[in-house]
Amino acid sequence: MSGRIAVVTGAGSGIGRAVARTMLEAGYRVALAGRREAALAETAAGRPDAPWNGAIPSRALVVPTDVTVEAEVDALFDRVVQEWGRVDVLFNNAGAFGPAVSAADICLDDWERTLAVNVTGALLCARGAMRVMRAQDPQGGRIINNGSISAQAPRPLSVAYAVSKHALTGLTRSIDLDGRPYRISCGQIDIGNTRTEIMDELGVGSGALQADGSRRVEPTFDVEAAARTVLFMADLPAEANIGALTVTASGMPFGGRG
Repeated sequence: MSGRIAVVTGAGSGIGRAVARTMLEAGYRVALAGRREAALAETAAGRPDAPWNGAIPSRALVVPTDVTVEAEVDALFDRVVQEWGRVDVLFNNAGAFGPAVSAADICLDDWERTLAVNVTGALLCARGAMRVMRAQDPQGGRIINNGSISAQAPRPLSVAYAVSKHALTGLTRSIDLDGRPYRISCGQIDIGNTRTEIMDELGVGSGALQADGSRRVEPTFDVEAAARTVLFMADLPAEANIGALTVTASGMPFGGRG
């Protein structure tokens, strides 16, 4: 079989689904990880307008995985190596927004659940990928962490999510340093306001909460543009790396004063 090998977490919906499909269409063999097997199979089936006979394409591998469970993450990478022999790219995408609550009022359980997915889960997946990448021949690979513009500037009432995404930036930089001896590079993409399910949760289309307490309908952009950007990062030659990249909807209240 030809084609580079990628693992995409959170591949059952949103950005993860778009990236997995884009990579499959670009010729990658893609392991799709997430908690919902049916959703992963739907991703693997291709675009909604494409015919599907119920079979998973040979270049797609559906591996139900809870990224917060160490044994399941280890089994994910073991399965990919068993099937395809190596890992070239990890798109570390699985995440949870967490509760819309002030830092003064957040419940400890909600805090810990959010960090378990967004930070610990990302670490476990990166660890699994790095162990494969340093042992394989030829050695090396690329990890792309899905941050958020919340890694740069939080929204109101998003303390758990904002802290987790700031932590992800530190994880990205640490991985890139620790991976140098093994030709493993790591970069982060911070995405703002793609048209996905989480934007509905935030009320972006009907009026998202702003720092001054007002609500504002914010612009969005097609998730396919974000997926193509991830593909561009993945396709770079091993001698090049994008350490940090921000892509947002044009005109959204992020830069400047709104």
